[in-house]
Amino acid sequence: MNIVQIYAPTNEAHDEEKDAFYDLLQEVMDKLPKKDINILMGDANAKIGRENTGYDRIMGSHGLGEMNDNGERFANFCLFNKIIIGGSIFPHKRVHKATWVSPNNVTENQIDHFCVSQRFRRSLNGVIVQRGADIGSDHHMLLGKVKLRLKKQGNRKEVPRKRYQVNRLNGATKEDFKLCLRNRFQPLASLEEEEDVETHWSRVKSAFTATCEEVLGYQKKEYNEWISQKSLDLIERRRHLKEQVSSSRQWTYMEPC
Repeated sequence: MNIVQIYAPTNEAHDEEKDAFYDLLQEVMDKLPKKDINILMGDANAKIGRENTGYDRIMGSHGLGEMNDNGERFANFCLFNKIIIGGSIFPHKRVHKATWVSPNNVTENQIDHFCVSQRFRRSLNGVIVQRGADIGSDHHMLLGKVKLRLKKQGNRKEVPRKRYQVNRLNGATKEDFKLCLRNRFQPLASLEEEEDVETHWSRVKSAFTATCEEVLGYQKKEYNEWISQKSLDLIERRRHLKEQVSSSRQWTYMEPC
């Protein structure tokens, strides 16, 4: 699987800037194996609209608004590369399609997209906007659901790595460690010289590990809180304010900034 994340120029950008972006994006797509699942997603700044005449192979009729210049460029790019525009296929309410909100919290548009290779169309189970996600952006989170059938690789269980409490190597514990290790090394001195290097190394390693387990013991895994309670309270407060703003909006459609 290959994932390409994009951020395209706005609809008001110069044609030269748009051409340069899509030329570079095409270079990236050309390097991806056609047999792989290729996912193209991100802020395309492109309104594709509902009308899919000429594009029915790569988009449905469930887009928002009308196609603009960026939308036409994006649709042509997807058509050339045989990529399905997921947000146009699945029927949803408007609130679950619009991905961008204007600075005045009035206008919304569908300009972010989640696309997948045409040959893996049946693997795409849904594309929907998650409005409840508190991401601190003028864009809503866009969720694409992809179901894959992967080959079973067998049961390989990774053994968790254990660490010894080396910080205990001081004072009386240090002396106990030296004494215990010395007692384990004494029998090694009488080993026959004919033994190979690997055998010697295995015996030395066993002496060290056994001593560490007996004298030092293993470190206990500690779990630290990655976010403070103050931050959690601020996030909750912001979520409530966002809900109040969302419930009082009136929606229109216009070109994104």
